[in-house]
Amino acid sequence: MASPRDVLTPDAFGLVQAVADHGSFAAAARELGLVPSAVTYRIRQLEDALDVLLFDRSSRQARLTAAGNELLCAGQQLLQDIDAMAHRVRRVATGWEVEFTVAVDTTLSGTTVMELADSFYGLAPTTRLRLRDEALGGTLEALTAGRADLALGVLVEPGTTPGIASHELGDLDFVFAVAPQHPLAAAGEPIPDEVLIKHRAVAVADSAQQRANALTYGLLAGQDVLTMPNMRAKLDAQLRGLGGGFLPEPLARPYIEAGRLVAREIQRGSRRTIRLSYAWRNAGALGPGRALQWWLAQLESPTTRTALLERHRAG
Repeated sequence: MASPRDVLTPDAFGLVQAVADHGSFAAAARELGLVPSAVTYRIRQLEDALDVLLFDRSSRQARLTAAGNELLCAGQQLLQDIDAMAHRVRRVATGWEVEFTVAVDTTLSGTTVMELADSFYGLAPTTRLRLRDEALGGTLEALTAGRADLALGVLVEPGTTPGIASHELGDLDFVFAVAPQHPLAAAGEPIPDEVLIKHRAVAVADSAQQRANALTYGLLAGQDVLTMPNMRAKLDAQLRGLGGGFLPEPLARPYIEAGRLVAREIQRGSRRTIRLSYAWRNAGALGPGRALQWWLAQLESPTTRTALLERHRAG
C-alpha cells in the first residue's frame, strides 16, 4: 500500500478539488482529460493511504466528508508553503523578490507612479511588479494584511504595528469644490452645515476589507452621498455637477483655474491639510530585497515625494 507521502502531491490535491467542485468523478475526469476509472482509482489510493473516506458516495453527487474537507484545507496551506519556499530560494539566489506589490492611495499622482514603474523596469529586474489602487484605510490595511509590500499615501500612522516601518511622505492640501452649475456655487459663504446637508456629497469608497479599518472624512450625518471607486472618478463626478466635496488641491487646481470647478468656503473650513506617509513590511531575516531597496531609495528624494503629492495631470 502506498504511504501518505507517496500520494499527497499537488496533483492529488487538484484531483480532490476537481471532484469536490463538480460533485462527480466523471465530470472531474472530463475536466482533467482523464477516464473516470483513473479518477476513481487515484481517489481510492488516497483514501487507502490515509485510511479515511474523502467523499460520501451514498447519493448521486460526490460530497466531501469532514476528513476530505480538512485534507483540502491543509493541502491549500501546504501548496502556499511550497510556493513560499520556492520564493525564498529564488530570493536568496538573485536578491530580487519574486513579486513586489505597491498599494497606492488614489489621492497620489498616477503619472509619477507610472514614471517610477518605468524606471524600475529599466533595471531589468526578475521581480514581477504589481500596482494596486487603494483608498483611505484600505491603503494601510493592504500592507498589514499582507496584500502589499509597500504602501504609498497612508492616512493613519501604523504606529507600533509589528513588522511595519513607515516614513513621512508629506502634507496634502484639500479644497472644497463644486462645478459652476451646481447650486452651492452661488450659495453665500461660508456655507453652513444646514445648507450643505441639503446637497449630495461625492466621496471615495474606502477600500478596506475590514469594517474596523474603514475611514470617513467630511460627510454630514444624514447627507446624501454618491460613492465613487477612486479619486479620479470623484473628480469626474464633481465636474459633472453631481455633488460637492473635498479634492486634493493639486488635482483640483487646473480645473479651478479653467473655471470648470469653483472653490467654496464652508463653515467647517474650505481647506484641509492631511499628512500622508509611506510604509513597508520588514523582510525578516533575509533583509529587504532589491525591489524594496530601490523603491525606498526613490522615496528618500524630496523631489519624488513632492511629485507624488502634486504632479496631477489634467484630463
